[in-house]
Amino acid sequence: MPRPKAAIAVLAALVIAGCTTDKPATTQSAAPATSSQDSGTGAQSEFFVQADFDAQLAMRSKTPQGPADKPWEQAIDPEMIDTSRYKKDGPYHLCFSNAAVDNPWRQVGWKTMQAEVGLHEEIGKFTALDAEGKDDKQISDIAELQAKECDALIVSPNTTATLTPAVTAACAKVPVIVFDRGVETDCPVTFIKPIGGYAFGADAAEFLTEKVPAGGKVLALRILPGVDVLETRWSAAKAVFDDSRLQVVGVEFTDGDAAKTKSIVSDYIQRHGTIDGVWMDAGATAVAAIEAFEDAGLPVPPINGEDQQDFLQKWKDAGLTAVAPTYPTYQWRTPIIAALRILRGEEVPGEWNLPQPKVTSENLQTYLKPDMPPLHYALCGCEDLPGFPEDWGGKKG
Repeated sequence: MPRPKAAIAVLAALVIAGCTTDKPATTQSAAPATSSQDSGTGAQSEFFVQADFDAQLAMRSKTPQGPADKPWEQAIDPEMIDTSRYKKDGPYHLCFSNAAVDNPWRQVGWKTMQAEVGLHEEIGKFTALDAEGKDDKQISDIAELQAKECDALIVSPNTTATLTPAVTAACAKVPVIVFDRGVETDCPVTFIKPIGGYAFGADAAEFLTEKVPAGGKVLALRILPGVDVLETRWSAAKAVFDDSRLQVVGVEFTDGDAAKTKSIVSDYIQRHGTIDGVWMDAGATAVAAIEAFEDAGLPVPPINGEDQQDFLQKWKDAGLTAVAPTYPTYQWRTPIIAALRILRGEEVPGEWNLPQPKVTSENLQTYLKPDMPPLHYALCGCEDLPGFPEDWGGKKG
């Protein structure tokens, strides 16, 4: 069966934190509350799948299998796949078709993947092609890589449906590992991802229901409509808010733009006098949202961001009431590890669900790394890799 659409991302140049796209800018307010949407969240997303929602929320409390100090090697409820038919002697030629390196999240991940490659002497050659956020180029890249005698092919798809035929064709010639974003076929040997969007959205919304008083006004800030990983984040939050006593006064699209985010928040402050909580489906512009309250001379209400250093630093400095769900960049290590296990004929999970931690006030200091750049992602899993921190733009302590 194909991978569940609710578990995969589908848009070019999407970054899960601070995503960007060529899609036209869209701004949309929440639909008026009805008898079934008293919280003001509007209609549920067409991407919402109750079974996937339930499964992801359940995964949050499960103990993953694998080394305790290596979350990129861990797996939640793994169903192992026999890979003995792919077993061969090294050295190996690994190939990688990358959607893009056009944003900080992907740049951190790409550096982490390259460092992981450097750990393994059995990798004789590593060939990577950058699709630059273009479907047609990635389709061409995958075809080009198949002609280079790759022993295994790793793919981070630019979009889901469009890349599915190219991945399907590659599966017939080489073992394929898909990660980050999925495809609508189960032919890859393994699909690697964190728990998913439902878990992210619910983590942030549940935090607000705990910290914002009943009847409080919540502003929801989204990146774009129609992107499944973002839709599942919002649909999970909507489910939580609909079951709460909070009032969602707006659902606005920011296009991941800091200036637009700040303007929207400022407008809502003027319109409502106060906003009691801010929910975000991605945290790259969280600092801009915070600054809107500061500029208005108001205390910053409970808010969620992500594990970008600028948000974590602001959180600490301003003593915020905050939480940061994550989409860990350490997942970029896992495909290399998976490829080598497959070529050694070892079992791997068919769907490799990685743990998806969240940053809280209790563990904030653990993830705050003042010597790293503002746009560095804390959950890179790169601290033990050669070249850290300099290769990631950081300074030695």
